[in-house]
Amino acid sequence: MRKRNLLIFLPLTLFFGLCSVFLLQLTSGRDAAVIPSALVGSEAPRLELPALEGSAVPSFSAPLFQDKVTLVNVWASWCAPCRDEHPLLIELAKDPRFSLVGINYKDVPANAWQFLSSLGNPYSAIGVDANGRSSIEWGVYGVPETFLVDGQGTVVYRHVGPITRESLKNDLMPQIEKLLVSS
Repeated sequence: MRKRNLLIFLPLTLFFGLCSVFLLQLTSGRDAAVIPSALVGSEAPRLELPALEGSAVPSFSAPLFQDKVTLVNVWASWCAPCRDEHPLLIELAKDPRFSLVGINYKDVPANAWQFLSSLGNPYSAIGVDANGRSSIEWGVYGVPETFLVDGQGTVVYRHVGPITRESLKNDLMPQIEKLLVSS
């Protein structure tokens, strides 16, 4: 009889336990939009990706990160948010203190080239990741994503989603400036 009474309260206890867990998560102050990256603080993946056909820039390779702060932007011509962030990338590319390189993700080379021809090419190097396998090594969930790599080849920051004026001013540029001062 006593076991039966305990079994009656078990679902209610589990319900309140789950409610407590959810409440703790909601009130923790953690930004649910921030996706953690195991790559931050680690060495950038050493990839060799072929150059984009028709572009006048070199292919993507690990030596790009040596002795220079580098932004690695993962993009695609079919990605609407990539189109939205592109004018900001054009502005960033004008700053000679760091380099901007791109990984073209699961794209048709002709479409990627047309995208850059019509909007401008901010990248000093572009690697083509036709099947998306190389981007997995970067921990890419989708496009666009941008990684900041220091002069020693360590990933120090990751931005998921399109770069906006606000994220550029409040997040990305302070990270870049901090790296430039320390190097």
